[in-house]
Amino acid sequence: MISILVVDDSKDAIELILRILKTENYRIYSSESAIEAIQILKNFPVDILITDLRMPEVDGMQLLKFVRENYKNIGVIMITGYPSIGGAVEAIQMGADEYLPKPFTKEELLKAIEKTKEKVKARKIQTEEALSPFYGIVGESKPMKIVYNLILKSSKTDAPVLITGESGTGKELVARAIHYLSKRNHFPFLPVNCSAIPETLIESELFGYAKGAFTDAKNRRLGLFQSANGGTIFLDEISEISAQVQVKLLRVLQDGEVYMIGTRKAQNVDVRVISATNKDLSNLVENGFFRRDLFFRLNVIRIDIPPLRERGDDILLLIKHFSTKFAKEMGKEPPFFSEKVIEAFKSYSWPGNIRELENVLKMMIIMSDKNTIEVSDLPVNFKTSKIYQTFPLQTLEEFEAKYIKYVLSHTKGNKSKAASILGLDRKTLRMKIKKYGIEI
Repeated sequence: MISILVVDDSKDAIELILRILKTENYRIYSSESAIEAIQILKNFPVDILITDLRMPEVDGMQLLKFVRENYKNIGVIMITGYPSIGGAVEAIQMGADEYLPKPFTKEELLKAIEKTKEKVKARKIQTEEALSPFYGIVGESKPMKIVYNLILKSSKTDAPVLITGESGTGKELVARAIHYLSKRNHFPFLPVNCSAIPETLIESELFGYAKGAFTDAKNRRLGLFQSANGGTIFLDEISEISAQVQVKLLRVLQDGEVYMIGTRKAQNVDVRVISATNKDLSNLVENGFFRRDLFFRLNVIRIDIPPLRERGDDILLLIKHFSTKFAKEMGKEPPFFSEKVIEAFKSYSWPGNIRELENVLKMMIIMSDKNTIEVSDLPVNFKTSKIYQTFPLQTLEEFEAKYIKYVLSHTKGNKSKAASILGLDRKTLRMKIKKYGIEI
């Protein structure tokens, strides 16, 4: 329910607004002074502030300034009985979403509220994107900064991109970021899970069909490539497409032409192709399961997404991101995670990566009735996990020595990669290897 705070030094003005708002589904607070309104803002959730401009002691402009400095996502409607162009311009420049001169009708007030709600929604989206500049991708580790750099470079060209990474690492998020940062962002982004479409249907889904092309083709139907014209098509699990579809896809990449099933006439399409796979395509090429020429066409720009276990403290950012999101959806306060739980999360191998982390956190927040998540709340596979059992309670140095040894083993002795995973520079890692007498 939307909460609205009405502030005016005139009781009659407040009563008029309250009569209008009571016919709508809003939670309403009211105040006859800006000072009292500030106390309400501090103690109650408010979505929209409707305030008079001229009030004694603290006026509407000062109240607006306080709100913009402390509650950026509250919508503000400035009302006044002394309307002027200069006053309207100043109010908007100060951060008011709407400026409403008295007297106003019920329709004018409700329209101003609706417009303010839309502006607040847009502002929240922009704020979220600013906090996570790559459209929902959360992470600050060195491996992810490499991914961000490649996303930026990819967004400035129309060249095909091949995104690789284990299942659940966020390949579609990377593809979306490339699209929405590119000049194609005003056109469609169409994701296609190639493994989810039956082999008998994928050709018609991608390229469409003419009327009468087969028994059930009662009408002409455009394919996803035609629907994505001007934009981007994201072919997830590209390794699953058949040899026949590979040939047609190669033609699209080479000539920008699509042939609908049941017609010999080519259609020109302008579509950027981004593909993804969790398999080794080059290995599939060597074994004859994937066309070499298509692989080269798809693999112009390659982005390898690191698994969660190689992203260091990114897991802490992801825990905070998802737990806050799910707690809000469920009307709960974000939980506190005990140190042992954080240790278990950081030492777990996460075979399902971010998707697995997201599902685990959602389950724990749904099931927990406490403010603190303890080890007892962890899923069974955490308690029986080999890595979790590898690190029992011990001194920090003992734990560090074993973990460094584990990471070096995982990277097959590659110190540069191990240092990146551990969040250390190579010099510090060498010192610790020497200190703990670790043999490589």
